[in-house]
Amino acid sequence: MIDTAERLADFLPRLRAAAWIALDTEADSLHAYPAKLCLLQFSIPGADELVDPLAAMDLAPLWETLHGRELLLHGSDYDLRLLREHHHFVPHAIFDTMIAARLLGTLRFGLQDLVGQMLGVVLEKGPQKADWAQRPLTERMENYARNDTRYLHPLVTKLREQLVAKGRLAWAEESCAALVAECAILPPPEPDREWRIKGAARLTRSELAVLRELWHWREREATRCNRPPFFLLSHELLIDLCIAAVDDAPLDALLPRRFAPHRREGVVQAIARGLGVPPDECPRILRGVSYHPTDAERSRFDRLKSHRDRRSVELGIDPTLIASKLTLELLSRGGSKPTTLLLNWQRELMGL
Repeated sequence: MIDTAERLADFLPRLRAAAWIALDTEADSLHAYPAKLCLLQFSIPGADELVDPLAAMDLAPLWETLHGRELLLHGSDYDLRLLREHHHFVPHAIFDTMIAARLLGTLRFGLQDLVGQMLGVVLEKGPQKADWAQRPLTERMENYARNDTRYLHPLVTKLREQLVAKGRLAWAEESCAALVAECAILPPPEPDREWRIKGAARLTRSELAVLRELWHWREREATRCNRPPFFLLSHELLIDLCIAAVDDAPLDALLPRRFAPHRREGVVQAIARGLGVPPDECPRILRGVSYHPTDAERSRFDRLKSHRDRRSVELGIDPTLIASKLTLELLSRGGSKPTTLLLNWQRELMGL
């Protein structure tokens, strides 16, 4: 494990000279709150290394070394967001083996599936729910972590060859670049939406006022005790508490049996604050804006969908890779711009 500045300094020249770099990450989202990046796995020619981002060392030289390099990853959406959010790192380019496999028409595109199908190697499922913040890692955890990157380069080699043979390498490159760009954008905060959990749409304004207070209490308590919010109170339980509070129904039966007294008091106070919000200041019920397409737009949607589905069958790929249903709906409307809704290869397949 690379967990000191000295070990990192020894590793960086090898990383810098590497012909290729495979990368994966592990976080502790099941064991801590907010989640943090707990482990970086690297494979380079001749070595599989683990870097500890929780150790007391400056990782700036590592990000500088990776600057301008193509990184090999699998199912990289979460990894890219972790790196951007916690370390302000956005890779220059990536090759995502999941994206490549899907563009080749592969139906089972998990890492274990691909390594088994294409390399004949059986990977252990491993401790997927392990606490990656624990130190030291167990031998099993280390082996599992290294396996996440160990086979990416030979996998990329085979996938690249198949993409070239089918004339789809440019599709993969453009799709990977689009994913990097998408994950580099941190969504702006939405104070009036962040607490609107599943089930909130059926609540009254008074119940929404209670939900808002309960959600913020749960966030503070989860951060204080470093536990995921759903470990304290589930979304479903928050909704039930809001309804019971406004109906003046008993709350004790709803709370977990072993709920700490200070948490019970926190819930009671949050509910009281929510109930104390004046009616005209309670959160408004958000209504979705429904769009009613014209007959011409419906007809255009049907033509676009038919064309997309025909091309997907010809190419042997999931039709949603070419265009999702929402994208087709937007394309069918007047004034739509295919250049903003589709990648170049998607537009070419759609004839737009």
